[in-house]
Amino acid sequence: MVSYNINKGIGRTVEFKGLKSQYLFIFAGGLLGILILIMILYMAGVNSYICLFLGAGGGSLIIWQTFSLNKKYGEHGLMKIGAKKRHPQYILCRKSIRRYVQLSKNNR
Repeated sequence: MVSYNINKGIGRTVEFKGLKSQYLFIFAGGLLGILILIMILYMAGVNSYICLFLGAGGGSLIIWQTFSLNKKYGEHGLMKIGAKKRHPQYILCRKSIRRYVQLSKNNR
């Protein structure tokens, strides 16, 4: 039986076959979702060849996308993308310059 090393040290991120941290959850969740979908379709009476095609296609798509995201964005990339989406692109300032000058005179 083949054994795989999952964690390579204390304090380091979890890595499995090159996938790091949050990509492992996307990978496992995607494959589990595909499995459940295929089981539901099979129990509903869909042709077994269609289920087989959807399972193989969906699984390979999940695997390909997960590894490409891991390669493109790295270990903390998805968190950075999420933070960037929540960060405003620019700050609106609708006060006149005169109000700022008056405020600075009052603070002296």
